Parts: sequence; structure tokens; C-alpha cells
Amino acid sequence: MTQEPTVPTSLAGIGATALGVALLRAQESSRPDRLFDDPYARHFLQAVDPAFSPWAAVASPATARFLQLMAEQVAVRTQFLDRALLDAAEGGCEQVVLLACGMDARAFRLAWPPGTKVFELDFADVLAFRAAVLDRHGASAMCHRVEVATDLRHDWPRALTEAGFNPERPAAWLAEGILYALPPEAADLLLDRITTLSAPASMLALDHMKDSELLRSARAGISAELVGLWRGGPTENLDAWLTRRGWQPAVTDIAEAAAACERPIPPAFDPAHAAGRGWLATAHFPKPR
Repeated sequence: MTQEPTVPTSLAGIGATALGVALLRAQESSRPDRLFDDPYARHFLQAVDPAFSPWAAVASPATARFLQLMAEQVAVRTQFLDRALLDAAEGGCEQVVLLACGMDARAFRLAWPPGTKVFELDFADVLAFRAAVLDRHGASAMCHRVEVATDLRHDWPRALTEAGFNPERPAAWLAEGILYALPPEAADLLLDRITTLSAPASMLALDHMKDSELLRSARAGISAELVGLWRGGPTENLDAWLTRRGWQPAVTDIAEAAAACERPIPPAFDPAHAAGRGWLATAHFPKPR
């Protein structure tokens, strides 16, 4: 008999946002006009006692409001970042690095080119929980998958290279839902480390957002930890921030990305509601001349 997955303490508080994203991906996957299909998201939710998570099926009005504000943003960004990673892999990046992967199931649900190696970085207990849920449902990875138990606040580049990552080969990097949760100096350090590990022809995909009164008021009804989630991230715009470190960025406003998917502007970023700003970006590390 398969053992019940143990919910890690790393998924409490701010870490519980990984389950919130899983909930929104499960909801999007149930739509007839879905932008992607993540059949594993609901399994993560079903493995969690509703009393443990603020993202329970019977949510408070404040939680429901917050999810409503963020649903289209998560759907559009997931589709955008899926495509960016697959394009990079198909273009020669045989290494893919998912930073703070949480409940990300891309290794299992995307059609990776043969030979792709996907490195999944997160806390050891988060990785163990996710693996137990996926194993329980017979999930099979569509790539060579490598789990890297580490903390992004510590020496994760060493853990990554010891797990088999080759900094001499091009890589596709994913920093999803990370930047705005970091203070500026930590965001700078994260990008500096990624840059140091990136061979020419590497690609970085990420999202970022500017906080707003609308988002703050929605989070305030959930928990103090979520109110404090936004730490600001880079102090300069993404174009300048990436270019200064040698990357060639292409930054898209979330409203434009939503329109390209024939979706409405996510409410949290709709100028009609005095909302914040949100962006999706890819950046390429130049090939040698």
C-alpha cells in the first residue's frame, strides 16, 4: 500500500503559494478553452488536508477574491513560460533549470525533445512531497529529471553543479514567481549566479510584477505572511536589469500577453482598477562571435 505523502513545513506560510498556483493551474486545466493542461495539479491539492492550506476548496471570501485576481495571470504566465522553455530546449538547450520549482509538473506534462535534462530545485521536503504524490499516481517524466535539494538563499550553484549541471553547455532557466518575493539585493544575487552559470546561447524565462493597493488589500484578508510576500525585487526595469549583465531581453506586459491568448487583462493588472504592473520576459545570453 502506498504511503500517504507527508505535507512539508516548507509549504506552510509563504511556501503555501506553491499550492495556490497548483489550485489555479487545476482550475485552468478544467476549462474547455484552457491555455495548457496540467493533470497533476489537482493531485497535489488532494494530498493536502484542507485545514492545513489557505487554498482549500472551501475558501474564505478573501482567499476567493485573491485567487480571482490572480487566476488569469497564472494561466497566461504558465502558457508563456511553457512555450519559452520548449522553444529553448528545441533550439539546443539540453539543460533546463527550474528554480524553486514547488508543485511544478513541467518535467511530466511537457513534450521535451529527446535528451533534455530537467533540474528541479527546491527544499528537500517539498521535493519529497511532490515526488510521493506523482509516484502515487504513476506519473512518468518526459525527460531525464534531476531533483536538487537546496535553498536559494544558500550555495545552490554548487548543489546544482554537483548534481550534474554543466555550466559549459547552454541552459534554459526558469525563475517563476520568484523576483517580487526577493529584496533587491537578493534578486541581484540570483541573476548574478544564473549569469555566472550560463554558457553562450542560454535562455532565461521569468515573470515579475509591481505591487498595488488592490493586491495588498486582497492579501490582507488571507495572512500577514502573504501581505509581506512582495519584497520588491529589482530596483530597475527588467530591460536594464538584464542588459547590464549581458542578457538580451524581450519583455512583454502581462496585458499584451493576455491579449495574445485572447484572454482579458488579469484584474490585478487592469489599469481601470488602479492596479499594479506585471511582465513576462525571456532573455538570451549572446552566442560567441
